[in-house]
Amino acid sequence: MATYSKEQILHLEDRYRRNLINSLMGARPAVLIGTADAKGNTNLAVFSQLLHIGANPPLCGILFRPDSVDRHTLTNIRETSVFSINVLSAQYAEKVHQTSARYGVDVSEFEAVGLEPEFTKSCVAPMVKQAHIKAVCEMHEEIKIAINGTILVIGAIKWIEIEDNCLRNDGSIDHYARKSLAVCGLDDYGSLQQVARFGYAKPDRKPEKT
Repeated sequence: MATYSKEQILHLEDRYRRNLINSLMGARPAVLIGTADAKGNTNLAVFSQLLHIGANPPLCGILFRPDSVDRHTLTNIRETSVFSINVLSAQYAEKVHQTSARYGVDVSEFEAVGLEPEFTKSCVAPMVKQAHIKAVCEMHEEIKIAINGTILVIGAIKWIEIEDNCLRNDGSIDHYARKSLAVCGLDDYGSLQQVARFGYAKPDRKPEKT
């Protein structure tokens, strides 16, 4: 069994520590964030730090590393205030991961990795044509987290598109139907598999499967 104190964690080799802490929270959704700069140049990047903020109003959050170096996605959101969220199935894992490469600002990841951009008339941010779940968001707030300099961008969800076989009658999204892509840590990809779905938990009864 491996155990680490806070002091031991801080003295681990950088890559080992990064892999350990990034994978500690387990599998998370791997989504592609699509943006464009003020000139219309497109950008696409994989993120695992997409957060549910609230449903009324509908809000989500993206956590960015400190902007001590150029973050194309963050720069574009600051310029245009809009971004897209795209969920792809596991078959696209290689292309999704490749968007994390450090391409130059003049290179579109869509073209570099072989994914197709798609636009709505009211939004400059590109979506991914191959995605089975797409959303368009407008930046509402930017919060700098003091302890480590990371940046939380809160987006207001303005538009959603979900393929029919992924949407349940109660409004919930069935990510298992299309094997939505997930990632553990920085580079370990898999697909979601349902174990069970339960009704609302109450203290006086056992969970009921739905």
